[in-house]
Amino acid sequence: MTIKTMINKKRPFIGVIGPGKCSGKMKEQAELLGRAIAEHGGILVCGGLGGIMEAAAKGAKEKNGMTIGIIPGDDKSEANKYIDIVIPTGIGEARNLVVIRTADAVVALPGKFGTLSEMAFCMKLGKPLVSLSAWDISDKIVRLEDPVKAAVKALELAGSKA
Repeated sequence: MTIKTMINKKRPFIGVIGPGKCSGKMKEQAELLGRAIAEHGGILVCGGLGGIMEAAAKGAKEKNGMTIGIIPGDDKSEANKYIDIVIPTGIGEARNLVVIRTADAVVALPGKFGTLSEMAFCMKLGKPLVSLSAWDISDKIVRLEDPVKAAVKALELAGSKA
């Protein structure tokens, strides 16, 4: 299947947010999340760099999923090796807003202030948000502990926003 064919099916874009540096356990969760997003027909959107972003993209690629990385810099080579489509923004951390605007629904893993800013953008824009132990900032966030259930819920929420 070509990239053009995959995009033309209007599959949901699921954002995955979290830190660029994380523990092995968090990487495992992100890989499971990425696999489940791909297995259930979603396209993974992330910041395109390391840590959670790379692990989720790796998981998606293991299931032949499509990945989009919206990177902060101008150089496409900065993206991790699991990204299919690299979008170099050249706008630094402001790219967090682009990640959220691109996604139909978002799954957040525990992170610091970059993750918090992305979660806040979700709340401000009314984007569906699923948390895997990330910041507790609103009762409107769906909280789940299982990455596979989080992926399925995000896909369900993305469908309801279409």
